[in-house]
Amino acid sequence: MEYTEILIEYEEQVAKIVLNRPEKFNALSLKLLEELVDALQHISTNKEIRVVVIKGAGPCFSTGHDLSEMVGKEITQYKRIFETCGKMMKWLQKIPQPTIAQVHGYAMAAGCQFVAACDLAVAEDGAKFSTPGVKIGLFCTTPGVPLGRNIGRKRALEMLFTGRFITAQEAFEFGLINRITSKNKLEAITQELIDPILQSSPLTVHLGKQAFYNQMNMTEEQAYAYAINTIALNLATHDAQEGISAFLEKRTPKWKGF
Repeated sequence: MEYTEILIEYEEQVAKIVLNRPEKFNALSLKLLEELVDALQHISTNKEIRVVVIKGAGPCFSTGHDLSEMVGKEITQYKRIFETCGKMMKWLQKIPQPTIAQVHGYAMAAGCQFVAACDLAVAEDGAKFSTPGVKIGLFCTTPGVPLGRNIGRKRALEMLFTGRFITAQEAFEFGLINRITSKNKLEAITQELIDPILQSSPLTVHLGKQAFYNQMNMTEEQAYAYAINTIALNLATHDAQEGISAFLEKRTPKWKGF
């Protein structure tokens, strides 16, 4: 697929996906969503890429869906938009590489959903987050899925019912983002999350990410049974044996990976 609404920058083992509709505040058009799905699918098979960073061009991260695509159409067309968006959000968690949202300016509605769906998130101290659909008669039902799982029911419903903006500090306290920093240090703080991931076994990170999301909706008993089996399988891999041996021998491990 030829990309016209996203850019991809490769820096060593990191893929940086840029939402590239700055004149539309990076509104998530159907085409942009389709490009993201395609890009994430291709990145998922690239063993050279260890981390994926998503950020926005221009004044903000994303103000959500492109509302101009949501007027005067058939319900099947509306479903296609939301199904494509849901597919993209699930790919953020499905790919083996950790995903990091790098947020500046606004992250609204599906843009806020995007942040919540990523594995990790960093934001500048002036960033603001909201799910304001209720104000225009369109409840942010789909953003509520990862939002509720990130910040809990009461806080998520407050955002969904009121549509109010929360600050970066509130987003940090709620658990929506991992780090806050000044705008000029956004890249550097994001790199602080990237560096330790690059030092770890890519196979181990993949297994761990997959296991984490798989057990989230299980009962505690089911989750323990699943986690016990997974960690035993992990222990049998070359990289786990190498990592433990390197620790005991006080040397740097040599990862084999996939």
